[in-house]
Amino acid sequence: MGPKGCGLLRSPFAWPEEWPLQRVATSRLNLTDATARSSPVQPGSPSHGPRTISLLTATCIVVANMVGTGIFTSLGFQVGDLPTGFAIMALWAIGGVCALCGALSYAELGAALPRSGGEYHFLREIYHPSVGFVAGWISATVGFAAPVAIAAIPFGTYVAGVAPGTNPLFLSLAVVWITTLVLLWDLKLGSGFQNASTLLKVALILVIIAAGFYIKGTQPISFLPVKTDRALLVSTPFAISLYWVMYAYSGWNASTYIVGEVRNPTRTIPLSLGLGTLLVTALYLGINAVFLRTTPTAEMAGKQEVGLIAGLHIFGTAGGKVMAIFIALGLVSTVSAMMWIGPRVTVAMGEDLPALSWLSLRNGRGIPIRATLVQFAIVNLLILVTTFQKVVNYVQFSLTLFSALTVFGVFILRWRQPELRRPYRTWGYPVTPAIFLAVSGWMLWHLLEDSSTREPSLWGLATAALGLILYYLSPKKTPNESL
Repeated sequence: MGPKGCGLLRSPFAWPEEWPLQRVATSRLNLTDATARSSPVQPGSPSHGPRTISLLTATCIVVANMVGTGIFTSLGFQVGDLPTGFAIMALWAIGGVCALCGALSYAELGAALPRSGGEYHFLREIYHPSVGFVAGWISATVGFAAPVAIAAIPFGTYVAGVAPGTNPLFLSLAVVWITTLVLLWDLKLGSGFQNASTLLKVALILVIIAAGFYIKGTQPISFLPVKTDRALLVSTPFAISLYWVMYAYSGWNASTYIVGEVRNPTRTIPLSLGLGTLLVTALYLGINAVFLRTTPTAEMAGKQEVGLIAGLHIFGTAGGKVMAIFIALGLVSTVSAMMWIGPRVTVAMGEDLPALSWLSLRNGRGIPIRATLVQFAIVNLLILVTTFQKVVNYVQFSLTLFSALTVFGVFILRWRQPELRRPYRTWGYPVTPAIFLAVSGWMLWHLLEDSSTREPSLWGLATAALGLILYYLSPKKTPNESL
């Protein structure tokens, strides 16, 4: 068990009332490298834009980051190797539990070390600046740009399917351009746009779930366990399928990247992570049950457009086109959320490394225009030169690795800094972070073991190694500059 007040009977997202909800970034970590001592983040410093993000917006950002293309595309890569309904639902339930355990762990770090940047900031403080830089390098180059491209590419595909004669590539680029312009225009406008697009997405998914359970014609599939399920749950195909599921759940940590712009972050960050993850888990279980209940697995196996195929069985031929529009509209909020939070990592890196300082500047409205435009350029490049599945395979290993290192950091920080004020403590510690680490380690092992995912995973590690080289070649701030 963790420290006093961290028992399993507490509410998962409760925080001690006697601890003031204030900034605690002035605590220092006793790292060996002088550059590891990050400066206190004061209000008004470059890492802080205006604190305009409410709990609703922060939760919407978490939901929008999680509910992207994965829920509408990944089931087709699972039903071929996992032929039973119980195995599929267990897969998504395990993914939800793992994501929630990760969110509970990140919530403690986000409340104790309240600065924008996500893994970049956490790993820099907990391990060493170089580790944080590599995580930030992955995030700044492909960690957020790739998911934007992953959402924009099927957006173009779905809209083009409904509107014959339109160019999918043009549509993919257009949604990125429009959302970026909205985010560059005004923070309040961007916040309103994010809330509206996310609430619309949730409403559309609820409509799909309700319609799927309403229709009478169903497939001969059972969600009860059978004898073969025990072997399936510990098989390599299950682990590889979990990789696709965790890709669908990725984004549960989204609000930790914008801590510096969140109102009352020590309260808002834990709540937004927990509420967003729980909501998405419920939506995922519901919509996958509907897909399996209404659509033959043979039609979905190996297909990317699972949502559209299922839509034909749920709504009929005309309704299938409506389904495509629903999915496309939902993807808009994913593009917007990723384009919003990704540049905040780049800004945090620019504040710490002189070579990247030009990326840390904000305009008078608090918007990091340069960092946003850099990510915008990378997204456009990815859309033009790559495919959906290649992008997913390339980024997933590295993102899983750094998420695991961050969650392990909860243990390290508890041991190294026991007196650090923690306005929120991980519910269920040490069990919850241990569950996340066990599932992540199992996934990472199988991603390297399986021939279909080994090469892109190694390319992801090579990208991380390049970031490490760049860190040691870059000039650093002296200890005096950091104080």
